[in-house]
Amino acid sequence: MIITISGPTGSGKTTVARGLAERFQMRHISAGEVFRRMAEERGLSLLEFSKLAEGDATLDREVDERQRAMAREGNAIVDGRLSGWLLEADLKIWLKAPLEVRAARVAKREGKDYDVALRETREREESELGRYKRIYKIDLRDLSPYHVVLETSLWDAEKIVEIVGVMVEGHKEPVR
Repeated sequence: MIITISGPTGSGKTTVARGLAERFQMRHISAGEVFRRMAEERGLSLLEFSKLAEGDATLDREVDERQRAMAREGNAIVDGRLSGWLLEADLKIWLKAPLEVRAARVAKREGKDYDVALRETREREESELGRYKRIYKIDLRDLSPYHVVLETSLWDAEKIVEIVGVMVEGHKEPVR
């Protein structure tokens, strides 16, 4: 089984994916962690690396190809902004939350001032929106590939994992 967990920065993708992977004894594949590693390898912040990626489509394509290769092995929870668009999956979930909530999560996670996190999150999302439209012809605001859209500001992370877990347990193959 392949499950994708997608959503904007700070929506809870990685937290939920890790929780599901642990609960169901599945591998966790994170596009965001690959992207962060690539930024660190170059000595750049995420925002700087996002700006670099605006002019070099090979960076996004490298992240995506690594993710696809790992997912082909099966039995995985894959989290990433484009995972639901780029992967064949049994269940595709989009997590969302208001920008202010997501920026507060990013500030806490990265030990940043809220205003800095808010500005950087907004800039990063604008960068990604343009890049993905240009590179893939994907509009991240189009949620049509997803089976489920879930507002994560309404529950804590453990409850979101529980809610999605019920979906995974009850999942059945669709009639094609």
